[in-house]
Amino acid sequence: MSGTRYRIEVMHGVNLDQLGRRDPGLYGTLTLSELERQVEGDARELELDARFFQTNPEGDFVERLHRLDGHADAILLNPGAWTHYAWAIRDALEIAALPAVEIHLSDVHSREPWRRLSVIADLCFATIAGQGPAGYRAALTLLHARLERGEA
Repeated sequence: MSGTRYRIEVMHGVNLDQLGRRDPGLYGTLTLSELERQVEGDARELELDARFFQTNPEGDFVERLHRLDGHADAILLNPGAWTHYAWAIRDALEIAALPAVEIHLSDVHSREPWRRLSVIADLCFATIAGQGPAGYRAALTLLHARLERGEA
C-alpha cells in the first residue's frame, strides 16, 4: 500500500434518500444514513476518505460533478433512475474525468427493460449491481486498487 489516502466521492441520486422506506425487497432495509455509515467504515478500513452527496434535483448532481476537480480522486456513483436517461449527468461525469464505479443496490439487469440501459456505463470502469450494501465495499476495493496502480 502506498500510504496515500485517496478521496472518494460517493454520490447518490434521485430517491436514494428514501432508502429504508422504498421497497425493502429490492433496496434493503438500511436508510441512506445507515448505508453511508457502513460505507464510511469500509472506506476507513481501506484507508480511503469518503465524502457523501445525495440530491433529488438532477442539476445539483451535475453541479457536484462539475466541482469535483481537485476535491476527489475517484467517484462511486448511484444516480438512481437517472442512470437510464440523464445525458447531462453523463456529460458532467465525462467532464469530471475521474475513475468511476457505477453501483446499484438492486440487480437492474434483471428488472424492467428500461433499467438495463446505463448512459454512464461507458465512462465507468466497473458496474456493480444486485449486491445490496455489500456492493459498496466491492466498489471501494476496485477504486482503491485502480488508484494504487495509478490508473485514471
